[in-house]
Amino acid sequence: MTKRYLGIIFTYLFAQLSPVLVAKLLLPFDLDADSHNQIIMNWQVFIFLVAVFVSILLLNKKDQISDQSRSSDTMTFVWIVIGFFMALFGQALGNLLYMLIFGSVEQSQNTAQIMEIARAYPIFIIIVAIVGPILEEIIFRKIIFGELYKRSNFWIAGVISGLIFAVIHNDFTHIHLYFIMAFVFAFVYVKSKRIIVPIMAHVLMNTFVVIVQLTLPPNVIEQVNFIQMFL
Repeated sequence: MTKRYLGIIFTYLFAQLSPVLVAKLLLPFDLDADSHNQIIMNWQVFIFLVAVFVSILLLNKKDQISDQSRSSDTMTFVWIVIGFFMALFGQALGNLLYMLIFGSVEQSQNTAQIMEIARAYPIFIIIVAIVGPILEEIIFRKIIFGELYKRSNFWIAGVISGLIFAVIHNDFTHIHLYFIMAFVFAFVYVKSKRIIVPIMAHVLMNTFVVIVQLTLPPNVIEQVNFIQMFL
């Protein structure tokens, strides 16, 4: 793994952990809870935007899975759309299998907590819908999957990087859904040979979830999830 990739990983980890440090620095100021949380949210958005900027600077444009036979601009758009719908279908299939095995489908606690934060602090949506997917695809598909793929094959690289991607989301009840999405994004990355494809498919997926969760009533969301499972 190159020093550039290690630098990107370090930047990502710093962005993830830095809010804890900021929270400790704010302790002596005796702020009320809302002001304290607002500062933390603003910092998170700022540091994640910086992390994206630094990561893009550290990436090399020629550093793709292969410089040959990359998708054209038209096919890049097509693969983005395919990746988005494959992610939706993969989640539906995962929920259906879960329901057949356990008899019901529980809402992801990770998603519920993120949406609760987004309702209280709308600026957080920037991380959920855009910045987070960009960083995750650079880390998990570009670097981890890409490095493993160079040394093995799609299945080995997909399983290892997919498990890491699933575990790091800390939602073990729905770990299969994250694993499926990781495979989908890895698949369209390999097919298109452009990292922008899984990035945009992931952005569309997260944006879709945010819009559904924040705009539709709970009973409608349940109906949407039910329809999605049998789509």
